[in-house]
Amino acid sequence: MKIAIMQPYIFPYIGYFQLINAVDKFILYNDVNYIKGGWINRNQILQNGKKTYLNFNLKDSSSFKKINQILVVGRVDKLLKTIKLAYSRAPYFDVVFPIIEKIFSNINPNSLISEIAEISIKEISMYFNIKTQFELSSEKYSESIDLLKEERILKICKLNNAETYINSIGGKDIYDKKYFSDNQVGLYFIKSNSIQYKQFKNDFVANLSIIDVMMFNSLIEIQKMLDDYELI
Repeated sequence: MKIAIMQPYIFPYIGYFQLINAVDKFILYNDVNYIKGGWINRNQILQNGKKTYLNFNLKDSSSFKKINQILVVGRVDKLLKTIKLAYSRAPYFDVVFPIIEKIFSNINPNSLISEIAEISIKEISMYFNIKTQFELSSEKYSESIDLLKEERILKICKLNNAETYINSIGGKDIYDKKYFSDNQVGLYFIKSNSIQYKQFKNDFVANLSIIDVMMFNSLIEIQKMLDDYELI
C-alpha cells in the first residue's frame, strides 16, 4: 500500500495530481491548521500572458483554525468570470470550463474552503481517470489529531498497513527518512520533471494551477504528464 497525505488545495498544480496518481490512497489532511499566505485558498492562472492570482476570500481565516473550520465568502462568480475571460480562446475550453463551472456550483454561503478544495481535487481527478482512493483525515483519523506531525503521519501509515509514504518535494526539509525506515515505512519525495506546453503566443509560464494545464492539453497529453516525475 502506497499512501500520500496532503492539505487540500484549491485547483492545485500538476505535481499535486502526480502525487495523487502515484499512490493507492490519498488522504486529504483537512483537520490541520490553516496556513495563511499558502496555497489552500488560492492559485495562479494565465491572464494576458502573465501569472494572475485566483484568490478565494475567506471568513476570519487564522493559523489557529483548522482548514475545515474556515468558510468561503464573497463573489465567487467574479472568479469564475475571470477564468472564462482568461481561457475562452484556449483549445480545450469547451471541454474543461463545464468542469470548472460544476465545481463552482457547489459553493454556497456555508461552504468551507476544505470542502471546495476537496471537490476541485476529486472532480479533476475523475476527469483524468485517476483511480486513487480518497479519504478525509477528519473522518478517519481524528483520534490521532494531537500527535506531533511525523508521529501522526506514521500512525496513519500504520493504520493503513502502508509500506510506502510519498510526499511532495517540499517535504524533504520536514520529514526524516530514517525515522520512517526505522518504523518499517519507506519515505519518498515526488519530484516533477520539467513540463512545458504551448499556451497562447506568450513565452511559457510555469507552475500555474491545473486549470491552465487542462485548458491547453488533451486528456491523453495530461495523462502522460501525470507519470513524468521521479521519486527520490
